[in-house]
Formats: sequence, structure tokens, C-alpha cells
Amino acid sequence: MYRIIADYHTHTRYSHGKGTIEENVLAAREKGLKKIAIADHGFQHIGFGMSLKDVWKIRKEIDRMNKIYPDIEVLMGIEANLLGLDGEIDIPDEYIGIFDIILMGFHKGVVPFSLRDAWHLFIKNGLSLFLPLDKQELRYRNTMAMIHAMDRYPIRIITHPGAKIDIDSRLLARHAAKRNVALEINASHGFMTVEYVKIALEEGASFVINSDAHDPQKVGVFDRGLEIARMAGLEAENIINAEKS
Repeated sequence: MYRIIADYHTHTRYSHGKGTIEENVLAAREKGLKKIAIADHGFQHIGFGMSLKDVWKIRKEIDRMNKIYPDIEVLMGIEANLLGLDGEIDIPDEYIGIFDIILMGFHKGVVPFSLRDAWHLFIKNGLSLFLPLDKQELRYRNTMAMIHAMDRYPIRIITHPGAKIDIDSRLLARHAAKRNVALEINASHGFMTVEYVKIALEEGASFVINSDAHDPQKVGVFDRGLEIARMAGLEAENIINAEKS
């Protein structure tokens, strides 16, 4: 048996969460967590992304939380968005070092890196739901875009792989294992699925179970993710934020 001791994927009012940073931290402390990351949406997430002008304000607030609540480690994170086929994400290079942990995922409502990327990564994936496009080619392009992002940036976690875009779980997991990037079992989305987790485990991938909380009350709520992990046969050593209980 094991329990989850950190929640690396929580949102606040700085993107489209409902609570403050401190409210998320207090909720994590109440759940007995040892770590929490504030990982608001990346800058190019239309209508929901954090603002560049708030970055240093968030940094100072998180530093203050660590002084006020020394019993829990508070990390400044970001859920960056995949923007392009060549792995572009929405963190300007000069801001990379500000973050303690970088998560990256695919979301539809973002500003693509270029018109080429808009067509191949966003429009064609949308059209594939209705038109007989080459889904195998799309799947490969999607997966390689994520792999390129892992090669280019210090990404620690891929969020909810498979939830919003079709990916090759085995290929992604194989590369994630090489790059020491954890694949997220998202307790809100239910992705990765049990099938995807089993495939990724065969490739030596590591995992993380996160709440993806958009409300302080959801911070540290991992039930659905834990169920997927246990059904897939994961042990504590496979999950970066788990410890044996």
C-alpha cells in the first residue's frame, strides 16, 4: 500500500482556478501533504492562462508561503502548453529558470506557434473527429511534438497524456523514461487510462498522481487516480509522489 504525499498540479485565480495560493496551501496541509505545486496554465492559454506581469508576484507569494508554513514545501510551477510540432511551449526562454517545476500538456484553446502548427496540430486533430483523415499519421505527429518538447525544455511532468489529443502511449512513455519525465495520472480527467498506464509501465516510465484541482477543496483529492494506478498494478516506486504506508 502507498499514499500520495505531494500534489504537483493545482490551479489558482492566477489562471482559472477559484482559490488563492494560500487557500491551496492550507488545503494541502489539512490533507497532510508534504509538497504542493501551484501550476497555473501557461501564458498562451486563451482566456485562462496566467499573465507574464504576474510571474514575479506569484514567485514572491510562494516564497512567502514557504516562510509562513515551513511544514510543507510550496513549489512555483506552470502547466505549459504545447504550441508546435517542433516542441515549442509557451514559456519565454528568459522565464524558464523562475519555475521550480514545469508541467506540460496539450490544450485546444491556445495560440499555436505558427500557421503550420495551427493546421497540423490543432485544426487537423479537430477535423479528424468528423473526417476520414490519416489518424495514424496524426497520432505520430502529436506524440513526436511532445517528445520534441521534452528534448528542448526541462519538463518534469506530462499532464493528462491522451486526454485531449491522441498519442502513442508506448512511444511517449519510452522517451519519457529516458528523459526522467513523469506521466501524469490525472484524478480529474481519468487519464492516463488503466490501459495506457500498463503500456507505459512496460516501457519503464514513472508516474505521478495529481488532483488537477481548480478549487481548494479538490487539492489532495486523488481517489480516481489511485484507483487507476492500483488497477494497473503500480507500486510506490513507480510513482514519484508516493510513499509506502
